[in-house]
Amino acid sequence: MAGRFAPRSAPRAAVPHQAAATPVPAPLTRDWTPTGPLDLRLVLGPLRRGPADPTFRMSADGSVRRASRTPAGPGTLHVVARDSRIEAAAWGPGASWLLDQLPTLLGASDEPEAFTPRHRLLALTHHRRPGLRLLRTGLVLESLIPSVLEQKVTTDEAYRAWRLLVRTYGEPAPGPQEYGLYVMPDARTWSLIPSWEWHRAGVDSKRSATILRAVRVARRMEEASAMDLPEAMTRLQAIPGIGPWTAAETLQRANGAADAVTVGDLHLPGIVGHALAGNRNAGDEEMLTLLAPYEGQRHRATRLIMLSDNTPSRRAPRMQPRNIARL
Repeated sequence: MAGRFAPRSAPRAAVPHQAAATPVPAPLTRDWTPTGPLDLRLVLGPLRRGPADPTFRMSADGSVRRASRTPAGPGTLHVVARDSRIEAAAWGPGASWLLDQLPTLLGASDEPEAFTPRHRLLALTHHRRPGLRLLRTGLVLESLIPSVLEQKVTTDEAYRAWRLLVRTYGEPAPGPQEYGLYVMPDARTWSLIPSWEWHRAGVDSKRSATILRAVRVARRMEEASAMDLPEAMTRLQAIPGIGPWTAAETLQRANGAADAVTVGDLHLPGIVGHALAGNRNAGDEEMLTLLAPYEGQRHRATRLIMLSDNTPSRRAPRMQPRNIARL
């Protein structure tokens, strides 16, 4: 294929050498050299919904494979860092779209230099993590749906629900079968999942109803990826059941929103309070006060705090999971 993307062998990575059951078309590929250091694990890690996420795999060598439902159709992306260069291969109808968006996905539009540390902890972490960039997928539903599933439940419950629903109603991702990836369902398929299947996956009626309302206006939701943060927050929160927590968690990933601070979280205020003021009992109001000097970069500040390893030890039992499927 003429142009920037051309078939060739996939990036060299730790992929099991197994014969595919059916021939796999050669991927489209792209090499990209970022300006400055880039750590794939730090950048793309927020997209993984648990260690068994069927849409995302991270190998021991640091390479990442992810399956997406792009505006052009399903696609699989495989990226690996080679010194200062990023090598990428993509398969499926969405391959060209994924390669076009590669720099944006990996933080090319992010501005880490706009962050000015005002606490020693953040200055040290910012210095030690030069490869941190805020990703931007440009895809709203793929982050919105799992964020809704994570509302007011344990992460294990949410990850299990995401895994079951994607494997049951999604489709095998394009590319090498040994990747074992799945593409999440399209909007219409989400809307047709019967109530008992939501129940079997452990998703209560409130969360499933929120997802159904969102996918019925999927195009309007996806438009938020091109909006400034205030307008995008308003667009998402127009759906009953989507509040500031869910909207922020979605736009951090879909829009690379550096100021989308997560409020309403069970743990984050105490983590920020402990790191910046020695108060592990801080609430949202105090967290926002402590983050005020970082306005415009508050999400980046919280990412750095989480990466600093200066988080308070647990003093109470974890939230206990509920088995909705048995109710």
